[in-house]
Amino acid sequence: MRLASLLLFVLLSVTALAQQKQVVGYTISKEQLEADRKKYLEAINETQQQLDAIKNDKKATMSELRALQNKLADRQRLIGNINQQLDNIDNTIKTSSTEVVTLKQHLEQLKVRYAQSIRYAYETRSSYDMLAFLFSSNSFNDAMRRMKYLKKFREFRKQQVEQIHVTQNQLQHKIGVLNEEKKEKEDMQASQLQQKQVLVKETDEQNKVIQELKSKESQLLKEIEKNRKNAKKIDNAIQNIIEREIKKAEEEERKKQAALAAKPNPPSKPAVPAKPGTNEPVTNNPPVPNPRTREPKAETQPLLLTPTDIALSANFEGNKGKLYWPVDKGYISGHFGVHPHPVETKVMIDNDGIDIQTAPGSEAHAVFDGIVKSVFSIGDNSIVVVQHANYYTVYNNLINVLVKKDQQVTVKQRLGTVANNDDGIPAIKFQIWKAVKGKSVKLNPEQWIGRAH
Repeated sequence: MRLASLLLFVLLSVTALAQQKQVVGYTISKEQLEADRKKYLEAINETQQQLDAIKNDKKATMSELRALQNKLADRQRLIGNINQQLDNIDNTIKTSSTEVVTLKQHLEQLKVRYAQSIRYAYETRSSYDMLAFLFSSNSFNDAMRRMKYLKKFREFRKQQVEQIHVTQNQLQHKIGVLNEEKKEKEDMQASQLQQKQVLVKETDEQNKVIQELKSKESQLLKEIEKNRKNAKKIDNAIQNIIEREIKKAEEEERKKQAALAAKPNPPSKPAVPAKPGTNEPVTNNPPVPNPRTREPKAETQPLLLTPTDIALSANFEGNKGKLYWPVDKGYISGHFGVHPHPVETKVMIDNDGIDIQTAPGSEAHAVFDGIVKSVFSIGDNSIVVVQHANYYTVYNNLINVLVKKDQQVTVKQRLGTVANNDDGIPAIKFQIWKAVKGKSVKLNPEQWIGRAH
């Protein structure tokens, strides 16, 4: 019967509507990329401000080069960030385009099904056919079921219309989103082109400064040798400070052990009679061993540190990668380790810490709680050494030092004002050392400090 076939069509279509998948939005870490982009732009602007101040001093060529190199690095990171955003936008456009095609196909299917139901309803519009369908029932219950089918058929056509409207709205919204994404891609591509053009210009500016510096090769080599000698003096002084502290700790440990050994032994208890026929004493208590006769445990903690020192050291180590910067603002102009000189590439520079160029009047502050172990000067440089258990942080190139030896300092406490370098630019040399089994080891501060706070 044609009406029965229509009911089967209705039931299958209702099932298809119930199983329809909802359109899922494409979510990525767009916010994080945008935050990184703003961070790079702020870093570039800050470096540019310092670069503008440096250019006023014709002698500041090395500092100018370092500022240009730092700005170029940030510019390259910014372009990389833009490339990532473009990749994400391309993926989003691809997903949105697929969803638009799917929605269009689904809308066409809904329209076809709705047209079929309207056409079939028109063909069976005669009241005779409806009555014949009802009166051909085998029982009263069968007639009631057929009445429900007819009602469900009317509701189904209504649902079809609503579903068509919903799908049309979804399609229009997704097309709008797709157009916005395409516009965003165009804007991002324009920004990428602009940044690349600026990068080329800054690269030419850097090469010009390098050529200018190479024309003063003899003067530059003298400056390199002077800085190397000063760095060696400071390193020797820091090593002596750490070795002195290690010897001091060893001496305190020897005195402590000697004091323990000098304590009188407790009086011995009277002999306990043995059990008849055995050597066992008449007692149920097990013998108590002498603690001094126990085998010493292997050393697992840093050498000659008190429990307080060990806890403090653990805190310092636990903050690796999160320590505060020694200055509030600035950029790393000299990296840790051995690397070629930016101009005289055949000359290798061995940096025991990092150099941070900062703004005039900047103050140095402690990166962690500790004790000031030394305040000394070499030439015009004032150096502060702060101990954090078996770690030491060094703040080099200060003036107006505000702390003194053996003073307790807390994180972010002011230590002094950052002095100018040879180019007349404020710069601090920051180092981290560790005492390990009587020796001093230099650590890379870039692995310990977090982002600029």
